[in-house]
Amino acid sequence: MTFRNVALPFFVSVLCLGQATWQTVTDPPGVDWKGLTGPKKQAALRIMQTEGCTCGCGMKLAECRVKDPACGVSRKLTGVVVKDVAEGKDAAFIRADLEKIAGEPPPVLDDAVKISTAGDPVLGPATARMTIVEFSDFQCPYCSKAIAQVKEVMRQLPKDVKVVFKQFPLDSHSEAEFGAEASLAAQAQGKFWEMHDRLYAGFPDISRRRVMTYAKELNLDIAKFTADLDSHKFRARVRAEEQEGETAGVAGTPTFFFNGRKYNSNFEAAQVVPLIKQELRAN
Repeated sequence: MTFRNVALPFFVSVLCLGQATWQTVTDPPGVDWKGLTGPKKQAALRIMQTEGCTCGCGMKLAECRVKDPACGVSRKLTGVVVKDVAEGKDAAFIRADLEKIAGEPPPVLDDAVKISTAGDPVLGPATARMTIVEFSDFQCPYCSKAIAQVKEVMRQLPKDVKVVFKQFPLDSHSEAEFGAEASLAAQAQGKFWEMHDRLYAGFPDISRRRVMTYAKELNLDIAKFTADLDSHKFRARVRAEEQEGETAGVAGTPTFFFNGRKYNSNFEAAQVVPLIKQELRAN
């Protein structure tokens, strides 16, 4: 997986924005109090404000929930705090419980988050019970290799799976944003997946010269395609999908969500197909 580079000044500014709120917030984002009220809720909140998150952020649990609501680690640990307080456990027990949970490997699938798919390219039947949302980068080597695995999953589960593509060009890839805009310009003419396949087949070359060759092969309206690229007509949409991905917990590419649940393992058909079957049986 290729990871996003986060500029330090931006990261620091985010921390500064939350500094005045996380210590006084009474309902950190994503915390399910499960009926806790009054003194018990206050006790749980104090633990969240003093115990650290173990995702590597260096923040307290409440702080991480406020500043990084997409963090699956702080969401899980705050859930443990609420559960233990509700059961009447003391602070020492809860601290030990948090340490035990923190040492466990991450779940294969995180809790579900809401991801909008309106207007996004979709491959597969509308009636599919499993929606795989892929946040991807056209200049990412791991994304280009994942294509074969995605197609194999769809081959084995043709009625059960549909794939939605979301843009997540990384700052470290100089032509990734251009590739994202080009794919959306092709989508505007009904040829997203055809352009998608060519961009990955020709990896790593997604230069303008190569992309214009693809556009001609696909019989696109070249004047319109060129105008859309030159005007950056789809740049705002690309940026919006990047932001949506970051909010959902995407830090690198490719990142996959199964019915809104972030997948935390290698995307290989041999692993993914049995997991999807298991999820469909459970739901």
